[in-house]
Amino acid sequence: MGSFSIWHWIVVLVVVLLLFGRNKISDLMGDVAQGIKAFKKGMAEDEKPAEAKSEPVKTIDAAPATPPKTETEQRTEGVRS
Repeated sequence: MGSFSIWHWIVVLVVVLLLFGRNKISDLMGDVAQGIKAFKKGMAEDEKPAEAKSEPVKTIDAAPATPPKTETEQRTEGVRS
């Protein structure tokens, strides 16, 4: 009972063929093959180094922003002037 004989596997194969049919199994295997090819293509694209861009990188050099003045600072500023 520990292992299956060749006859067991033949019966299982016949039942699977009757349930799914030969066309569905071949379509399924074709879809699996296309999926594997797409996966390999995606992995190959990830391994390629990034192409250098022709435009230089733009940076913005800015001084730190000053915090907005409170109402009391605005009032006293008007008085001082």
